[in-house]
Amino acid sequence: MADGKRFFFPATRLILAALLAGVLAGAVAVYVSESGSGNNAPEKVAAAAGKDDVACAAKAARAKTIAAKAVGQVAALQPADPPQSLKSLAFNGPDGKPMTIADHAGKTVLLNLWATWCAPCRAEMPALDALQKEKGSSAFEVIAVNVDTGDDTKPKKFIKEIGVETLGFYRDPTIALFNEAKTRGLALGLPVTMLIDADGCLIAHMNGPAEWSSPDAKRLVEAAIAP
Repeated sequence: MADGKRFFFPATRLILAALLAGVLAGAVAVYVSESGSGNNAPEKVAAAAGKDDVACAAKAARAKTIAAKAVGQVAALQPADPPQSLKSLAFNGPDGKPMTIADHAGKTVLLNLWATWCAPCRAEMPALDALQKEKGSSAFEVIAVNVDTGDDTKPKKFIKEIGVETLGFYRDPTIALFNEAKTRGLALGLPVTMLIDADGCLIAHMNGPAEWSSPDAKRLVEAAIAP
């Protein structure tokens, strides 16, 4: 937390809460499909995605090295096996306009998905806010994406209530982002967190909350942004 206090999460209870959050998210999930407008548009998109995945897969050794730094309060973080491109993950930026992870090229991103009805998220958000306040820079950003359906009223009220001041307000009211993470085998429930490098490659991921303002988390971020 910003005041230096630590969170201590009762693991069993919060893991169960995270899994329940996943069930709830699935119950209201909106599954979307997209078709190309040109004769070979889908093929071009698939080819580009395949090329990016090949480049990311070559970072397996680095993913394991960085994930090995995940100890103590962030020990649940697992290396991507194999690393995959997450450039296409889409959500709305603080200005309300659509964007993707590709728009953050050149910056290491800690992508977190949360919702107002997720109890572990309420405990975790202040720690994410503190991490962004201390470590946020041109090289690193915590992107916490709210996946509540409906308008912005409830999540904005939630953020104000828990005292979040530094995190940008990112949104995906369609839950398509959570669905894609789930399809990729990265999300069981909420919160879910993904560490993504400057090239848009998934390096590590975890389900459930963590103490992101802890020294353990800060050392992990430093390892992730190091050349």
